[in-house]
Formats: sequence, structure tokens, C-alpha cells
Amino acid sequence: MSLSRRQFIQTSASIGTGAFIAGCIPGAASITHRPQFDMIIKGGRVIDGTGAAETLADVGIRDGRIIAFGTINNSDAARIVDAKGMHVVPGFIDIHTHTDSSILRLPTADSKLRQGVTTEVGGADGDSRAPRKSFADGDEQLYNDFDGFFTHLQKKGSAQNVASMVGLGTVREMIVGEDDRPATPDEMEAMKREVRKAIEQGCCGVSTGLEYTPGSFASSEELWQLTNAAPEPYRLYASHLRNEDNRVLEAIEEAIRIGRNAGARLQISHLKSSYKINWYKNEITLKMLDDAIAEGIEVHADRYPYVAYQTGLANLFPLWSRDGGTEQFMIRLKNRSIVERIRPETLKKINGLGSWDSVMITSTKLDDHQSYIGKTIQQITAQRNVDPFEFSVDLMLKENGSVGMVGFGMDEEGTELVLKWKNTIIASDGGAYSPASKSNPHPRTYGTFPRAIAHYQKDRKICSLPEMIRKMTSMPAQKIGLKDRGVIAQGKAADIVIFDYATIKDTATFLNPHQFPTGIPFVIVNGECAVDNNVITGKLAGKILKSSAFAV
Repeated sequence: MSLSRRQFIQTSASIGTGAFIAGCIPGAASITHRPQFDMIIKGGRVIDGTGAAETLADVGIRDGRIIAFGTINNSDAARIVDAKGMHVVPGFIDIHTHTDSSILRLPTADSKLRQGVTTEVGGADGDSRAPRKSFADGDEQLYNDFDGFFTHLQKKGSAQNVASMVGLGTVREMIVGEDDRPATPDEMEAMKREVRKAIEQGCCGVSTGLEYTPGSFASSEELWQLTNAAPEPYRLYASHLRNEDNRVLEAIEEAIRIGRNAGARLQISHLKSSYKINWYKNEITLKMLDDAIAEGIEVHADRYPYVAYQTGLANLFPLWSRDGGTEQFMIRLKNRSIVERIRPETLKKINGLGSWDSVMITSTKLDDHQSYIGKTIQQITAQRNVDPFEFSVDLMLKENGSVGMVGFGMDEEGTELVLKWKNTIIASDGGAYSPASKSNPHPRTYGTFPRAIAHYQKDRKICSLPEMIRKMTSMPAQKIGLKDRGVIAQGKAADIVIFDYATIKDTATFLNPHQFPTGIPFVIVNGECAVDNNVITGKLAGKILKSSAFAV
């Protein structure tokens, strides 16, 4: 589409008037002429994010916004980026992330930025940065609510835009604690107040992590009442289900029931059916979600494009053994009679995965255990000639319960089926890392979005390229209610990714995850080049996206 003469004159006139006024100010003769555009992206194959076919077009940017889209013959720009032969798309919106736990220490969010993510939605899986009784950095008390968190983050700066959900597990921990018991009526009212406060302070919805303590101790009724406490425009319920393997169908049914009772928009987190015995359930879960949509419930899912999940090693141990938090969990692991009760339940999970060779260690705190990172428990214990279950118990005790793992529990056919579903949003479920990190994160933290394009769209052809881009841009924007992002159009925020379809590819692996993708030379956030010719610039142009940024 071409920029009409009238649109061009209106745009030029508004900018030209400012220049004229500046010229009338005494001493203004020394003011340097400001170009009409801060940047023009020339000749790119634009996919606007709506699902529409690509078009050859120029994009003109000024003051962090797209002010012209079409054919721009004017070359009065501070910078012109030649995008000939490359695709120009909206910045990717990662709707399910854990970057909010790492962006304070890594404002450039290297691994996420280099794959084209311009907006992060944190507070996933029931775990958010607030509300807390207090959050400290050393002796400095930093914040205890979202006002404090957002203010602190704004002072630190971010290369990406950041939004957040409020985690119902975090709310429960603050009000009820870590015990497996129902909330009292007074505690329910207190939790509702915290949910409303979080939304008022800028959150875009609520999330749950129903396989994690203490969120797992919440009943369905507690969850729908807390979700319903959010004002209707922000009543988004994003749920890590209570179970993703043997009881995944019951867990899907519960999520739909909570969405129905709360009058909420439902988002199933990292939709999957784990363990080979359950892979057939992928088709059934999608049918259940389609039926809920037909009933009138707004339903989406998010999913990362990999066949392995990442979690804590503690999740291999039964929920009852984790009741009361880490301290009580460690006490139980020191009791041999309790450990023998735990053994069969843990081994049942391992049998579902196939073997201990499906469990890879990704993080430990102690230096003595760093050599385990990147190896499976089967590999480690075979070398040491010890029992894998006993090794796991011993490792948990020495690490005070803090061990990261990857579980190879999904299949390619099921992964393609979920990614292809009409309402699946591409999301990383990952944090931000730099190559200097000593950890061994899931490769999704570096490769989610390029992998979805290169492997699942280009190679596997599960959908068209415009549809895949829509799953990364306008679909997540609409889900959380973002008004001015996710689409390339005049007046929208200038969050833009430029990639080469011929060379875009994820290179991160499970054994060597700290590898940037190829084929994404430019990432623009609010009109600033955050990645310029494959180099992170260090510009912190990201914004905190609070309630005022969402549609109401």
C-alpha cells in the first residue's frame, strides 16, 4: 500500500510546523535541523502481523512510532536501513516468560533480544515479582508491590518492553503461607485485595502454577474467585495446569471450569501431553478447547517449539512431600522411612518419561556439582555406579532443593499438532541469559522464535509464514489487550524485527544452549536499534507496559 499524497502532506506539515516554530524562537538559528524521520526501513517484505500476505513497503519511524507506511520517496531520515530481500515484521511478543526474574541483572536480555523478542510478559506459572512482604538486594529493601517493582525496573532500564501478570501462587504464599490447607474467609478477602491491587498497579491478568507449591494447594473455587476479583477487562487466566501427563484431561477440564466460573479469558500455559503413554491425548485436549470456544469462552494456548520441558528436579517428587515449603521438604528427605514412601511415586514419573536418561541437569548452586550440568542422571550415576533415585535425593539435600532439570517427555507429532492449532501462541517459557552465564538453560531461551519460523513453518510447513508471524505478534497482543503493538501500521509503536528468511535458524542445543540464532540482524524497540547488524547496542529503550497500555 502506498502513502497517499494527502497523508504525506499531513505528516510533513505536522513536523514542518514544529520546525517553523523553532525557527521563530530567538537564537534558534543555531538549532540543528532534525530530519523528518528518525529511521526509514526501505524496501522490505513487510508482514504486518495480522495474518495478511506480505507486501513490499517502506516504514518510516519518528519518536518511537510508525508515522508512515507504504512508499516513502522522501529520504530525509537520520538513518536509512536497507531491508531489500528481508522480511520486516512486528516485534515478537513473548506472552509466557520468566525474564522478569533476570532482567534486573541483565537489562539487555541478550538471549531474548537476539531472537527478536521486543515485549516480555512476566509473572508466569503463578510466580510473579510481587506482591511480597519485601524484596531486598542485600540490605536494601527494594519493593513489596508492583508499583515498587515497576519503578525499580524503570530506574534500572530495559532493552525490552515489560508487562506482567500477577501470580496467584505468590499471592497465596504471602497471605496463606506454604501449607497445604484451605484459605480462611479472611485470607480469601485479603488475597482478592492483592489481586485487585496488582491489576490497579498495572498487571494484565493472573497466572497459576498448579504443579508448584504453594499454588498447587489452591482449590478450583479459590482460583476462580481470585480470578473473578480482577476487573473484567483484565480477567485473563493463564494456567500452568495441575497436571500435564497422566491426568492432563482432568486438568484441562478444571481450567475450562475456572475460566467459565470466573468469566475469564483462558490461556493454557505450554500446552502438552507428557509421557509416551499420553501422547494420544493431544488431539483430545484440542477438541476440549475447541468445545469450550464453541461454548463462548475465549481460549488460547501457548507453547514453545521443543519436545522437552524445563522445571525443577523437585517436581519429580510427589506433591505431598513438598507440603510446607523447602524446609519441610528437606526434613522429609532426611527421613529414610519417608524416602521409601517417595521412591515408588518418583519412579512412576521416571517410567513415564522412559528412563533416568530423559532427565538432564541444567543448574546447580554448588561448585562441586557444576560438572553435572548438561548430563543426564543416568549418565552421571552410571559413571559413579550409584542408584539414580538415591543420587537424586542426595543431590536435592546438598543443594537445598534447588536443582534445575530438563525432561524429554513430548513427541514431535504432538508438538506440531499443538503449534498448528488455530489459537496457539508461540512463547518461550524462558528467562534471559548471556553467553557468559555458567548455567545450562533450555535452548528455548535463545531459539524459540527463530526455531518456530525455520523448523516448524519453513521446513515442516505447519502453517503459512504470515500465520506464524501472527502467532508471535498480534495474537499475543490481542490476548493481553495491548492496543499499539503487535501490528505494523501507521500510529503503532515502532517495535520491529528484520530477518532473512533464507538464513534464519536457531543454533542453541541442549548441550550447548548459549548460541545466538542466525538471520536476525535488526531488532528495533520503540524506534531504537536494540540489535544493529547482529550486535546488541546496549540501548535501553524498553517501556513498562501498565494497565494504561491495554485495551479496556
